[in-house]
Amino acid sequence: MDPAQSLPPVSLVDVAGYLPGEPVGTEYFTQFSRSERMAKNVMFRAPKARHHIDRDTTAVDMVERATATLAERHGADTISNVDVLLTHTQLPTNPVLGAGPEVARRLGMRPGWVFDVHNGGCAAFVHMMYLARMILQTTDARSALIAVVQNTAGPVFTQTEIRGLAQAPVPGDGCGVGLLMKNDQAPILDIECRTYPEFAGDMDFSTGSERKYWEPGEGQGCVSFSESKVTKVFARGNRLVPEVALAVCERIGVKGSDIDTFVTNQPNRLFLRNWHDALELPAERHPDTFDRCGNLFAAGIPVTLDAENQAGRLRNGSVVLLSAFAHAGDYAAAAAVRWGAAR
Repeated sequence: MDPAQSLPPVSLVDVAGYLPGEPVGTEYFTQFSRSERMAKNVMFRAPKARHHIDRDTTAVDMVERATATLAERHGADTISNVDVLLTHTQLPTNPVLGAGPEVARRLGMRPGWVFDVHNGGCAAFVHMMYLARMILQTTDARSALIAVVQNTAGPVFTQTEIRGLAQAPVPGDGCGVGLLMKNDQAPILDIECRTYPEFAGDMDFSTGSERKYWEPGEGQGCVSFSESKVTKVFARGNRLVPEVALAVCERIGVKGSDIDTFVTNQPNRLFLRNWHDALELPAERHPDTFDRCGNLFAAGIPVTLDAENQAGRLRNGSVVLLSAFAHAGDYAAAAAVRWGAAR
């Protein structure tokens, strides 16, 4: 017998999303725009709206608000009794401490496993599904909460020196959470995670000066892009997301074109189009939240899943395929789930 077949099933039993405040229109950014040429680049074509957190909202606040929906559906005891807590935060509120312990305190938890997972980028939700499933399958833990926070749009991309850059209007803020349990209610059918270390140095966080981001002085911190790097990232993203998605399809014995719903990270319109074309899927089977939320990075998959689930467009028993790539292409992951989440 294949050892994997002897492991207990693990389900993604529910997801929930949280978007802060009222939508922010693109006109906020156009008044500051500096480069018309870069703004026309397909990587930076702006969504119609996005959400921004205010300066006092923390990553833990966002997780707490998203998880409140799960508590309403499954009961507060289900959340407080979670055994495994994994968090991923784009911009840690405290650079020394992870969010996990404070999330546990706020939610009344005392989990046996608490991990703050910094890597995984836009693919972090799938990465954490993989980690949570491994812990649940190989220990006596029964449940896991995974939480991904994108919180750079308001704090970083509206800075006075950053808001005029071509990439500034693209990100939005939001949080997504997932509840996993050791049962077969909505089983995870397969997960593929791949690391590409050769691309790890191709994304920079810079102040635009010699100053390190933690040092006082001139310049404001932001992820920086050159046009040559944008071209490379675009080519990698076009390839990596379908590659890992189709690898999962092959192992579970379905064609890409037979997937019921394909949910990816939401970086821009052209990536979304190219990805469902690569799987030979019609656009209606590849949900798109980009124009309402912008690029939510790691939160894009769970927020989009939640939106589709609440709209009643995810049929129980259908195969939902998740796929994403991270940063400049240093990581990619995909997972297939037999849908059965609450709503």
